[in-house]
Amino acid sequence: MSLKQARGVYSHDQLVRMFDPKSVAIVGASQNAASFGARTLASLSKFSGAIHLVNGKYEEINGRPCFKSISAIEEVPDCVVAAVPRDAVEDLVRESVQIGVGGLIIFASGFGESGDPEWEAAQRRIVALTEGSRTRLLGPNCLGVVNGVSGFHAVFANAPAKPIHPGGRRIGLISQSGALGMGLAQASERGVSFSHVFTLGNACDVDVADQISYLSGDSSCDVIACVFEGTDSPQRLLEAGELARKARKPVVIFKLATGESGAEAAKSHTGALAGSAAAYEAFFEKAGFVSVTEFEELLETAAFFAKAPRPVAPGVAVLTPSGGAGILAADQAELHAVPMPQPGTELQQLLAKHIPLFGAARNPCDVTAQILNNPVSFPACAEGFLLQPNIGAIAVPNGYAHEAGSQRIKAIGPMARAAGKIVCAYWLTGWLEGPGSFDLETDPDVALFRTTARCFRTLAAWTHWWERIDEEDRQLVRLSQTNAVHDVAGLLEASTSTRTLPESQSKAVLAAYGVPVVSDRLVKDIDGAVIAAMEMGFPVVLKVESPDLPHKTEAGVVRLNLRSRADVERAYAEVMENANRVVPAPRINGVLLQPMVPAGVEIMVGGRVDPLFGPLIVVGMGGILVELLRDSVVQQAPVTAGEALKMLQRLSGYRLLQGFRGAAPVDETALCAIVQRVSELISDHRAMLSEVDVNPLICTAERILAVDALVVKR
Repeated sequence: MSLKQARGVYSHDQLVRMFDPKSVAIVGASQNAASFGARTLASLSKFSGAIHLVNGKYEEINGRPCFKSISAIEEVPDCVVAAVPRDAVEDLVRESVQIGVGGLIIFASGFGESGDPEWEAAQRRIVALTEGSRTRLLGPNCLGVVNGVSGFHAVFANAPAKPIHPGGRRIGLISQSGALGMGLAQASERGVSFSHVFTLGNACDVDVADQISYLSGDSSCDVIACVFEGTDSPQRLLEAGELARKARKPVVIFKLATGESGAEAAKSHTGALAGSAAAYEAFFEKAGFVSVTEFEELLETAAFFAKAPRPVAPGVAVLTPSGGAGILAADQAELHAVPMPQPGTELQQLLAKHIPLFGAARNPCDVTAQILNNPVSFPACAEGFLLQPNIGAIAVPNGYAHEAGSQRIKAIGPMARAAGKIVCAYWLTGWLEGPGSFDLETDPDVALFRTTARCFRTLAAWTHWWERIDEEDRQLVRLSQTNAVHDVAGLLEASTSTRTLPESQSKAVLAAYGVPVVSDRLVKDIDGAVIAAMEMGFPVVLKVESPDLPHKTEAGVVRLNLRSRADVERAYAEVMENANRVVPAPRINGVLLQPMVPAGVEIMVGGRVDPLFGPLIVVGMGGILVELLRDSVVQQAPVTAGEALKMLQRLSGYRLLQGFRGAAPVDETALCAIVQRVSELISDHRAMLSEVDVNPLICTAERILAVDALVVKR
């Protein structure tokens, strides 16, 4: 375990000398205007603190005194910017630690990211030099940081000239990629307001979790936006998320690199579905982050959260002079489950006074183009909706870029603020930076979106985030018996011949945790199969039991709905013949006979121990199409029954559980309990298990039964 993985996050106070210094030294200052040192000095033109130049080659640079070393400076600088070659970094870190520098920002590249063992070791050494000290490192391979409040722009590349706009709610931007971070910061040109722009580089010491921690404690930052690549310290990121939630600062995060190639080697359906992207999504949910799926929506979502108050209601009213724009809104509201409550009698009467008969006095509300002739109608209708207790926000499309349209939207901002609500303007014009966009972007009461979908996706995330904040700390009441942990540990330890447990043993593990499983009998020959079937009663199911055939259907070793002795004899011969064709030859324990369970809704429940995030629980629509449909939800384990229900409700096939086309609804309470029990199993035995797969659970109103199972040991 690395030092970083072992420690907690750095606090705001531990990082203030790096990110909000009163003095800074530029080591590697130069008269060459193109050099990193000279470019950094130019970027610090608005910094009010002391700036010290360090370079043994010069006595002075452009009239400024130049010191031979940081030790020669008359004060210990809060922060040192290392604009030096990588060969000089280690000595500079050593000197910084010796004199008590607060923070060291390292531009030089070619360390841990190089793949060169020598320079990977050098990066580890510079981190080791700071152990036990108060000197923090940012980088190496780092583009720098921008503090828009103090003017501390310690960067060698172009930084936003005016990151903060008067009255703007401020975003603290974190990017593991310097280029992407500074590119996003150019949004200040269109009116987005930034308190800070932090890049990370190799993050050998200070990382994403630490920067979230710092911004959580900085009063000039209203919301945190993060371009995220990955972490080797997920527990520290959870700690940072907790600090942000306590500060009531949403963390909006976009994850780079969401490929699933690693899932291809998984033995179970669970392993294939709970790949790295799904694991990160589950982790972000647990951390309380707002996850966005498009790079382009990161800042729009963050700007909304910076401006929006706590929602007083989840409902949204749409006011539009265009019927088509209203249809777009209604479609997206339905897609993202954003309620659009219809007006009551009193509000309908108000709307009817201001809307022509060819308009629509409903939600979405088509006020028509007559608002041009009757300018009172739009604000009157807006005020009527804002006074409704079931409306938390108003969304207004802007189909044409012109100042008059934007001013009409801005005019209802104060009404929304007085009601504790927010106005969302979504841009339908193709002129994305057209007239009026800057005014809306900088308005503290209006959130601007470039697409209808982003607007409603963010409104849904807004309600969800505050619902999580308002939830009381959950007390996980276990469902599994206290002796289940001991019993299953014994079963797993006794299975020494294989990592993959055969079906009968896998079902025994599940049964110990209270998961209902179908009864079965293991037989060794055709006669035994016939006897078992006769005693069990037809129809029956016949399967080859082998730890080497985890996917039995694909191997052709399962036969269903056998209704006679002849069926059993024929099926036994067929499955054994198919099993014997497999190369390499599988170990065969025998053949399982079990009753044929009547049809129902098929659900898959599984668990996986992720090497980074630990135990995960997965639910999805089950059966043979589980991986084809990929209709699944992943969450960190263990979960409560309430959390299990929310997972089920997120499935596209959830309506099947509620009763579809006359079918009786599934017993959701029993199903949620099974999900919770499987989550407890994978969590309790994370040190011994790799994957657990229950597919399918056959669910009806009367009973839920696991008819197949797979347990894979670590």
